[in-house]
Amino acid sequence: MGATSTLSITAVTKYLLLLFLHFSQAQTFSFPFRQPETCGHNQYFDISSLSCARCGANQRQDAQGTSCVCLPGFQTISNNGGAGIICKKCPEDMKGVTKDGWNCISCPSGLTTEGKCHCPTGHILVERDVNGTLLSQATCQLCDKNENSFTVANALGNRCVRCEPTFINTSRSCVCSEPNILTGGLCFSSTGNFPPRVISATRYGELGMSLTSEWFTKYLQSAAAACWVYGNLTSCQALGNMCVMNMNSYDSATFDACRLFQFVSENTAGLRTVHSVSFWRQNLPWLFYGDQLGLAPQVLSTTPLPTNFSFKGPNQDTKLKFVAASYDVRGNFLKWQTLEGGVLQLCPDTETRLNAAYSFGTTYQQNCEISISKILTGFPTPVFYDLYLEYTSENQHQYIWAVPVLNLNLQYNKMFVNQDSNPGKWLLTRRIFLVDALSGRENDLGSQPRLIRIATQISLSIHLVPSTKSGNIFPPLMTIGYSDIDIKDPNSQSVKISFSIKYEMNQEEARIQTDIALGVLGGLAVLSSLLKTAGWKRRIGSPVIDLQTVMKFLVYYAGDLANVFLIITVGTGLYWLIFFKAQKSVSVLLPMPAQEERFVTYVGCAFALKALQFLHKLISQITIDIFFIDWERPKGKVLKAVEGEGGVRSATVPVSIWRTYFVANEWNEIQTVRKINPLFQVLTVLFFLEVVGFKNLALMDPSSSLSRDPLSYTAPYSRILRYAVSAALWLVIAIIQIVFFAVFYERFIEDKIRQFVDLCCMSNISVFLLSHRCFGYYIHGRSVHGHADTNMEEMNMNLKREAENLCSQRGLVPNTEGQTFQIAISSQMRQHYDRIHETLTRKNGPARLLSSSATTFEQSIKAYHTMNKFLGSFIDHVHKEMDYFIKDKLLLERILGIEFMEPMEKSIFYNDEVYSFSSVLYYGNEATLLIYDLLFFCVVDLACQSFILAAFLTYLQQEIFRFIRNVVGQKNLASKTLVDQRFLI
Repeated sequence: MGATSTLSITAVTKYLLLLFLHFSQAQTFSFPFRQPETCGHNQYFDISSLSCARCGANQRQDAQGTSCVCLPGFQTISNNGGAGIICKKCPEDMKGVTKDGWNCISCPSGLTTEGKCHCPTGHILVERDVNGTLLSQATCQLCDKNENSFTVANALGNRCVRCEPTFINTSRSCVCSEPNILTGGLCFSSTGNFPPRVISATRYGELGMSLTSEWFTKYLQSAAAACWVYGNLTSCQALGNMCVMNMNSYDSATFDACRLFQFVSENTAGLRTVHSVSFWRQNLPWLFYGDQLGLAPQVLSTTPLPTNFSFKGPNQDTKLKFVAASYDVRGNFLKWQTLEGGVLQLCPDTETRLNAAYSFGTTYQQNCEISISKILTGFPTPVFYDLYLEYTSENQHQYIWAVPVLNLNLQYNKMFVNQDSNPGKWLLTRRIFLVDALSGRENDLGSQPRLIRIATQISLSIHLVPSTKSGNIFPPLMTIGYSDIDIKDPNSQSVKISFSIKYEMNQEEARIQTDIALGVLGGLAVLSSLLKTAGWKRRIGSPVIDLQTVMKFLVYYAGDLANVFLIITVGTGLYWLIFFKAQKSVSVLLPMPAQEERFVTYVGCAFALKALQFLHKLISQITIDIFFIDWERPKGKVLKAVEGEGGVRSATVPVSIWRTYFVANEWNEIQTVRKINPLFQVLTVLFFLEVVGFKNLALMDPSSSLSRDPLSYTAPYSRILRYAVSAALWLVIAIIQIVFFAVFYERFIEDKIRQFVDLCCMSNISVFLLSHRCFGYYIHGRSVHGHADTNMEEMNMNLKREAENLCSQRGLVPNTEGQTFQIAISSQMRQHYDRIHETLTRKNGPARLLSSSATTFEQSIKAYHTMNKFLGSFIDHVHKEMDYFIKDKLLLERILGIEFMEPMEKSIFYNDEVYSFSSVLYYGNEATLLIYDLLFFCVVDLACQSFILAAFLTYLQQEIFRFIRNVVGQKNLASKTLVDQRFLI
């Protein structure tokens, strides 16, 4: 029994597996794509199978296309939807079918094409008695038009309703007979005041055309008449809506919607105003602020709102409470509603991000592209809004303040006055709409519009009251621009939408303060540049003011002016960052993007000028004159074979060149040593900006948080704040690096500059540098032990003796430690140096042992020894006509960077404890390099709005210039010192 059961289960399992394999191989998951409109007249669209199915006998497709109905002359017996209906033919004496289609009935007045009973105009069809019993024969009842009833058939023809009141008031009947006037379904007396004949056209100024609107043709004149004659509230609102659909445009030569509105307003001047607003007449909507020039500035900047805004503190108020009174196109009031939830924002987004637009102080920008088909579906008829800002008075009562509108499409006598930059020419309005797909319909209100008008640009501007300390603002201004779209293919057409809220304040005072600072600091920069130029003239030994002098002054001025621009821009940026983000009651607002252009220009100028200074310093460094004085002397004589003579003779032991090569390599290595680590600098700044979140401080909102919710709205970046944050971080991290380098690293780990001086002394080699024609630096490296070309044991013994003060000190002057000097040499000394140097560099570099002639090589070697001997004797005071003396610089000389005493007969050696020779290296120009890198980083970021790209390019240019400095500096070193470039590694 158990075995049989097991076999059965196994067989069933195998069968199911085979069935599954067969099913998986044969099954497909595609079928024909059908739409309801593709089904035939005797078919319907089956919503379950998504395909066309055939209707039953005596049936056809219904109006929606998703079911079947009986043919004319057939009654419905049962109806279960789709094809599940049963139809039966009506008898010959009862060929008509009732309205509901379930019964047959006799029709004495004939049949419609649908097989229903037909009644003459003014009659209603009666198929059942009062209690619902079906009549055997339908009757047509004439509505009673007599004075006691005044009834007519309704639009469906199934009941009598009272006539429109204007018919009764005008003719005491339901007929508007001549000479009375029938328009828009209303009847008016010809003897009364009636508006003149109007132009039922909608103007599309953007497309340069006008269109005869079916909506205007039907309802414009009747709405104006009902508003004027009867003071009908909805008619007045409908008239105002048509003026708004026509862009509030006014032309005295034509009687269009707005001219008609103006006509009605002028002829009701006797009525009182609403809420004491002179532009708001009783019964009429408030559409205009008048048409007087110069009125707009008074409305926008005369009376502040009686409310305060604050970012922090117990009275924090950061919500803009905009409300709108909404109306439909027929003038019916819909409701009061807040603007939250994206009421005026056509671009879809989350509710949190949409509502962020109304957080005070947050600059808001939203852009998107929407298809025309979606707009036509979502906005079949326009909705109109009157905007207000809600606020609470001091007595805690709720009030609303009307928000003026600047319609960029408004034409006044065919001129787009609101596109003028002068606010005095603006004409402010009140009512707006988002989409008008109604006035662009030409012949049939049920057809697709030929043209639609869309609010593609909506911007709210909020102006801070000047010198306010409590967050007062002027009335907000809504600027709205419409685009006219010629409908061709709605599915393929799209339109770009923008919605923004911006905050402004008068920047005139800040601009004046900046100009003052620029003038004062610029003047100081001129003085500084003049002093530098004077010092340079003294150092080159030329008293003549020539073109070269002017160019040098301009280069110095470029560097100083770059520092001035840096101080101003960093100071300005930090001012806005600190005072905007830290304020409680609002007193300052960030500059607008257009107002930032001046600031960005300053940053660009600072970078360009600092780049010029940097290149000048770079060129100066790679063209210096340098020579290594070897103090080592031969230790004795050796026997040397004489080539070609077959004998030997006595010769001095040659001095090793390796010490010179070693010192030259060390000099080559320290050429681009800096006080900061450039890679660490870039990565650390990038880490704080991108990872820690300091970049969020540059957002144009009042929040000081470094982290933001990714689901919340992110405001656009302020270029000023981006510059301030990045510059502050760059400077702080650089200063920390420099302090660490000076206080800890150089003191306890490695000081490459001091080590180089020590190396010179241990190598018995001095360094003679000339950065100018008659000015330079001297590093005294003469060994106190007499020789440096020794073995290890003697070298260690010399170091021990020096540590125990058993030998003289290293200084140039006996019993002193001064090894580094600034030198001002006489013209005679320079001329002698140049004569020897010319021979040294005649071939622009060292001789190649394998490719140069022996004569050239021997001349170079001779010139090298001559220079070495001359400079050594000069240091030893051998040449009395070219002697020198040593002195300390005056404090004022150190501050001004200029030497008061000229080296006329004797050269001057100035004691230099701060190793000023580093000024011909990167090390001594850290400030210039740091500022140049900072400005390069900021300029790239301002241009590309990307800290990552700015960091990458900054490091890349650092490496490029470092490579150039190394390569060209190495060639200059080989050329000036006769050190073979192959030994500079």
